[in-house]
Amino acid sequence: MTSNALVYLIALPLFGAAVLMLAGRRADRRGHILATVLSGGSFLLGLYEFSQMLSRSSENRAVTQKLFSWISVGSFKVDAGLMLDQLSISFVLLITGVGTLIHIYSIAYMSHDLDRRRFFAYLNLFVAAMLLLVLGDSYLNLYVGWEGVGLASYLLIGFWNQKPTYATAAKKAFVANRVGDLGLSLAIMVAFATLGTVSFSGVKENAGQASTAALTAIGILLLVAATGKSAQLPLQAWLGDAMAGPTPVSALIHAATMVTAGVYLITRSNFIFDAAPIAQLAVAIIGAITLLFGAIIGAAKDDIKKALAASTTSQIGYMVLGAGLGPAGYAFAIMHLLAHGFFKAGLFLGAGSVMHGMNNEVNMRRYGGLRKFMPITFATFGAGYLSILGVPPFAGFYSKDRIIEAAFNAGGVRGVLLGSAALLGAAITAFYMTRVVVMTFAGKARWEEEVHPHESPALMWLPMVLIAFGSTFSGFLFTRGDALRNWLAPVVEPVAAREQELLSPALVSILALLLVVVGAGLAVMKYLRQDVPVVAPEDVSIFTRVARRDLLQDDFNEAVFMRPGQHLTYALVDIDEVIIDGAVRGVGRMATGSAGALRTTQTGFVRSYAMWILLGAIGLIAAIWMVTL
Repeated sequence: MTSNALVYLIALPLFGAAVLMLAGRRADRRGHILATVLSGGSFLLGLYEFSQMLSRSSENRAVTQKLFSWISVGSFKVDAGLMLDQLSISFVLLITGVGTLIHIYSIAYMSHDLDRRRFFAYLNLFVAAMLLLVLGDSYLNLYVGWEGVGLASYLLIGFWNQKPTYATAAKKAFVANRVGDLGLSLAIMVAFATLGTVSFSGVKENAGQASTAALTAIGILLLVAATGKSAQLPLQAWLGDAMAGPTPVSALIHAATMVTAGVYLITRSNFIFDAAPIAQLAVAIIGAITLLFGAIIGAAKDDIKKALAASTTSQIGYMVLGAGLGPAGYAFAIMHLLAHGFFKAGLFLGAGSVMHGMNNEVNMRRYGGLRKFMPITFATFGAGYLSILGVPPFAGFYSKDRIIEAAFNAGGVRGVLLGSAALLGAAITAFYMTRVVVMTFAGKARWEEEVHPHESPALMWLPMVLIAFGSTFSGFLFTRGDALRNWLAPVVEPVAAREQELLSPALVSILALLLVVVGAGLAVMKYLRQDVPVVAPEDVSIFTRVARRDLLQDDFNEAVFMRPGQHLTYALVDIDEVIIDGAVRGVGRMATGSAGALRTTQTGFVRSYAMWILLGAIGLIAAIWMVTL
């Protein structure tokens, strides 16, 4: 089916971004309202499209819109087209729904910032780019949104770029994402060279004609792209530094939307990964390793935003693991993605509320006992906390346990290893998230006298309350009658797919809850029953010190990539200075030197000129005489 309205989903926030950036200071007073209304307009339009999809049969729910013929060079033909199906509408509602709530939150959070209008312009630009990413009907259309998201992320992370460290964090995110983007670029090229098309429908239809090696290459390249955007190993190092941006940026980009783009790419490309088992296994392995990697780092961070950033890396690892399990896990990966959009956005907004009441302090060692002063923040943060732990009936329970179950049921040693990693990750998640809650809201007050904690204004806590409802009830809605799995089945899961059952769902839930209790109990004993020092102790184990340094990820990148690159740059500069510039300067010196020598012949005496004329005439006569011989 076709539609003429899909473009307006993107056009509304894009129009807002253009108006706010072009209007300049004239839009300072009301620009944030315009941006919020337009984001909300996209959400309402998404709800309308969702209702229309519900009214049609499952086979006829996808709608497309061709905007114009974009590229037509030989056999390479690409239309600028949009596609809305069961998978993309799930993302559209998440992006615009949670995005609009974050816009509302930002009105109060950024109220004292002189550049608030520019901030909202970037938010609208991000929403528009993310919508294009999930609505594009081909890999090339997706790529435009993919790059737009990278640009908007760079602008938002470095929003306060007057601080050099923040500007550096933005550049780090941009460079890391560009490495991943190269993978997507190459995947598109290989897909066209092998399959003759880059549209999703065309690649799906022609995938059966390609060799397993070609599909494996495309799958690995798509995985490289996903590791960049979704902060998975080995391209995860940028996410912690990206917390330099304002807290609403962390909630929108680095919790609910942008970092899930890689999961969307893998899930959208399910027909490639299902035909390339090696690439699919690589996806699962990367997800399993990353979920442990992020969880360990989160347990060592004292900065509340960086602890949540590490948690994001870990939770995206669960989604990537689910997507790497094939038809048995695609739907559960998306379920966890949607649940994560609620609970992680709520956690980040809660962190922003704490910072708002604590004079922008981010060190949890300087918090303590805040539940008395911020009861709404504590309650909404608590909903996100229980959800990420997977405590029933909160949303994370339904999605995380199903991923763990699907991992064990993958079969053989692979299933045992992947499932065990996911279970261990659940225990560490309980530890570091309980640590965050205890150090922030429980125990003794550890802040300085000039700090006066207080609850945030209604424009901040109201979105937090609404998101907390999503953290609490969305999982039940997704699993009632297998609603989300059946909804996504026409896109990502063949009807005949069935997973083996190594562990029953009940046993998985019991094991996960036991490990959660153990992890949370250890955190309570360590951080509630003992006084938390205001300054982080230095006499800790080598493992803790390494975890505080992000498991040496930056050290590795600097040693392997940055310093060799610097030395290469210095060598190239020397070559440029000595050889290239030296040659140019040598030509100049030769010209000026010869000019100086010739200048000495210009004496101003007539007899000298007469002599040169005589010598010239003699030379000319001699030349003519020699030619005529």
